[in-house]
Amino acid sequence: MNDRPSVLVFDVNETLIDITSLEPVFERIYGDRGVLREWFNQLVMYSMTATLSNNYVDFFSLGQAVLRMIGDTRQVPITEGDLDELAYGMRTMPAHSDVADGLTALDEQGYRLVTLTNSPPKPGMPTPLENAGLAPFFEKQFSVDRWRVFKPSPQLYTGVADELGVAPPDCMMVAAHAWDTIGAQSAGFRGALITRPGNAALPTDQLPQPDVVATDLRDLVERLR
Repeated sequence: MNDRPSVLVFDVNETLIDITSLEPVFERIYGDRGVLREWFNQLVMYSMTATLSNNYVDFFSLGQAVLRMIGDTRQVPITEGDLDELAYGMRTMPAHSDVADGLTALDEQGYRLVTLTNSPPKPGMPTPLENAGLAPFFEKQFSVDRWRVFKPSPQLYTGVADELGVAPPDCMMVAAHAWDTIGAQSAGFRGALITRPGNAALPTDQLPQPDVVATDLRDLVERLR
C-alpha cells in the first residue's frame, strides 16, 4: 500500500474477541450451539433497523431482546437467568489467540490504535476489551453509544476521525465484517477485512472492496508491511 494509514480503527466483537465463547449458552438454551450465528446475524440486522428507523437501543439490551425473539420463534421459554447469562457472556468474551501478538507488532510499527464498537460501556463495569486484557493496546475506545446510531452509519467513522484530529483517509477500519469495512470506506476510510471463520469479502464491483484481506492479525501485520 502507498501512503499507509496512520490510524487503525478496530471493530471489537468477532474481530478482536471470540464470540464462539457464547456457544455454550445457546447449547444449553436451545440444544444447538449453531443458534449463536443466527442470533448474532439477527442482532446486527436489528441494530441497523434501529438506526434506519431513527430509533436507538443499546447493543446489550438489543441482544437480550433478540434472544427472546428467537425463543418465541422456537417455542423455547427464555428466563431472566438466561438473559443475565448472555449479558455477562457478551461482556467477558476472550481475545482471539492472534490478537495480542498482532497488536503488539502494529504498535511497534508506529500505528495509532483505537476501537469502534457497537457495544456500549456500562458505568462502573469493565468494558469487553478490558475484560479480554486488550485495553492497554488502544489509545481510545469509541462506542456507537456516543452517537446513538449503529454501524455502518457514516457519521460514526467520520466522528472518530474528527475526535482523533485526522482526516478519514488517514484511517483504516479493521473488521471481520464486510458491512463494517463497506461503511467505513464509504465514509473515506480504508478497509482491512479479517476473514474470521464464517466471514468473507462481498465480491461485487458495485460496493467498495477491502484494501487488505487478512486471515488474522498476524497476517494483517505482514500485509501492512
